[in-house]
Amino acid sequence: MRRAAEPSALLRRYHLQRDPADRDELVMRFLPLARHLARRYATGPELEDLDQVACIGLIKAVDRFDPGRGIAFSSYAVPTILGELKRYFRDLGWSVRVPRDVQDLVRRVERAAERLTAELGRSPTIEELAASCGATSEQVLEARGTATAHRAISLDGLVHEDDDEGPARLVGHEDAGYSTAEQSADLERLLSTLSDRERTVLRLRFQEDLVQREIAERVGLSQMQVSRVIANAIRRLQEEHGSRPAAPQAARSRKPRAR
Repeated sequence: MRRAAEPSALLRRYHLQRDPADRDELVMRFLPLARHLARRYATGPELEDLDQVACIGLIKAVDRFDPGRGIAFSSYAVPTILGELKRYFRDLGWSVRVPRDVQDLVRRVERAAERLTAELGRSPTIEELAASCGATSEQVLEARGTATAHRAISLDGLVHEDDDEGPARLVGHEDAGYSTAEQSADLERLLSTLSDRERTVLRLRFQEDLVQREIAERVGLSQMQVSRVIANAIRRLQEEHGSRPAAPQAARSRKPRAR
């Protein structure tokens, strides 16, 4: 049995001899890296397809890698595998609609990243990619973020395997409590314009649900007086509420005269 060689030695030997057995061994050694990169893009049923695409990228990286350039194999393999994954998504289509100019920039950034990685022996910076593509750093960041937006996530799926609920619980929705709080604040402001007796009569009538006879006994008024207090208070509240939108304009028109 042939003794297992170190990855660097195996890469040099395959580069010189092109032995298929060496290539198979290299692919098996770096297969966890390819699968790790595939899991950046999908989970569940689609993961098997992406594993295969990542393996194709790994094989291409093994075949094209030149140990004489003095860079680590992983530094060359990662952008090669990611490029294969992104081409797979590009050819398959976008389920999330992305503007055409952004799609074009995504492809330019991918090609520039592969070329600069080979030239520099490392992953290029955002600024280097922007200069190569004739774009701004912000546009490159948008393109790289968009490159992973090929598949919409189901709201019925699970965020993590150990979760009981899907991402729907993370989606914002209208909370009726805000409307209630706003209405309460408006009502409190309007009630502050009434007298203490008017507020007391309204509270007994509409909050405690007493009839006019019971209210009259509580506050020491006749039923007729209670009826008038309620009618006048409601009319004043309606007038105050109807005049509220005009108040800011009136306040602004008084300021020049005050100076």
